[in-house]
Amino acid sequence: MTLAETRPPQTDFAAARRAMIDSQLRTSGINEAFVLERMNAVPREDHVPDSARGVAYMDRAIAFDEGGHIAAPLFYGMMLREAQPGPDDAALVVDGGSGYLPALLEPLVASVKTVTPEGAQGTLRGTYPLILVDGAVEVLPATLTRRLAEDGRIVTGLIENGVTRLAVGRPAGGGIGWLRLAEMGIPRLAVFDAPKRWSF
Repeated sequence: MTLAETRPPQTDFAAARRAMIDSQLRTSGINEAFVLERMNAVPREDHVPDSARGVAYMDRAIAFDEGGHIAAPLFYGMMLREAQPGPDDAALVVDGGSGYLPALLEPLVASVKTVTPEGAQGTLRGTYPLILVDGAVEVLPATLTRRLAEDGRIVTGLIENGVTRLAVGRPAGGGIGWLRLAEMGIPRLAVFDAPKRWSF
């Protein structure tokens, strides 16, 4: 047996991306050309640990040992579709730790500022017409909601009664008014959990 015969087969990542688009996105109604083009252009395998490269295109989230995650492809496809990013948008991305969402978004908007979930709770300046949160939250901190421009939109996962849904928010009455969309598995961003209350 030769050395070449003992090596594990190499993953065809380009074929895996095409399969992701055809079997995960298109079958779920994600057919917008700009979404499919970006998700075909950005290699998911470059945004996961080396040990997870072989499963980078599976239809579920991947948690990283050192913290962080990359969500399932469908989450990002739906997020981009609902966000409708435009060339004049200055976008703020709360990154889940993979860098995948900023990479998808960057060519579609005027600028992208990326912060960690912890950074989103700190001092942020300016306002943004588009905010994307790579994960599911129970509560958005005021430091983040104040960064949404008056006519802006925010796309995130929302956790309500233990159920995660993709949602689009717009400024309303001094807060955020939410349009709740598809129920789906979305990695939880624990730093945005609601404060625990004592019960008797």
